[in-house]
Amino acid sequence: MTFNQGARLDPSQAEDQRGRSGMGRGGKVGLGLGGGIVVLIGALLGINPEMLSSILGDTSTQPAIEQTGDSALDSCLTGQDANERLDCRILGTANSLNSFWPSYLAERGVEYSVPKTVIFQGSVNTACGQASSAVGPFYCPGDNKAYFDPDFFSQLETQFGSSGGPLAQEYVVAHEFGHHVQDLLGTIGKAQQDPQGAQSASVRTELQADCYAGIWMRYASSDPASGNGEPFLTPLTQNDLNDALSAASSVGDDRIQKAATGRTDPESWTHGSSEQRQKWLYAGYQSADLATCDTFAVPSV
Repeated sequence: MTFNQGARLDPSQAEDQRGRSGMGRGGKVGLGLGGGIVVLIGALLGINPEMLSSILGDTSTQPAIEQTGDSALDSCLTGQDANERLDCRILGTANSLNSFWPSYLAERGVEYSVPKTVIFQGSVNTACGQASSAVGPFYCPGDNKAYFDPDFFSQLETQFGSSGGPLAQEYVVAHEFGHHVQDLLGTIGKAQQDPQGAQSASVRTELQADCYAGIWMRYASSDPASGNGEPFLTPLTQNDLNDALSAASSVGDDRIQKAATGRTDPESWTHGSSEQRQKWLYAGYQSADLATCDTFAVPSV
């Protein structure tokens, strides 16, 4: 989905940490979109991190962009900026999610807190430990922040085979915010109790975050932005939906494992297959119902 040009963005909801680095203290393990998060959780995908690096490239040693003066995000002010700049699109998507989820969850008796969106490059210091760009996007429950390196989005297209459409990128942000919703609902910790396998709690946690992303997609173009009341995003088209489903498929465990090792091992899955991820993203979009996204209640995902 593209942004309405006049929609007003709120840079205060994000931090620009490009140009910073450092070691973090240990904490809760971060939850991410795709296989890159193995760097944080000990290669639970069954993929040697060196093999994963052959797909992603060696991003751990990339120099960070030096920032001087005000944050570059301070110039992300309108929907037009979000259509033209990737970092502004990440911010704008976060703004849209932070506009949608409070009222949706309030109707269900849950209070929403706004997580910080962090833009980084190279490496970043988090409450879950230090992360390099190789981990991809992730949410850290230890500091309630969602982390994004913009370089990942080009890798999503060129190395994982995703569509490059706007909703493919916006889905990534929405998935990480899905983990924040899980944090608020108290389900995020289940992933650590049963960390591997095609029907594991880890996979069910990730698929639920996909499903929550689908709920946001259903309402994103009708939920008004603050300020002028214009929705952040234009109405979703079939091409948009195809872009999001393409992105979900591209980060399936089976697809990542096949690219890294030439085989698949469902017993080591932590995020779900391409088919599972598409299924649950679409289930959230089609139903727009939190209960439908209860991946822990069904015998098989």
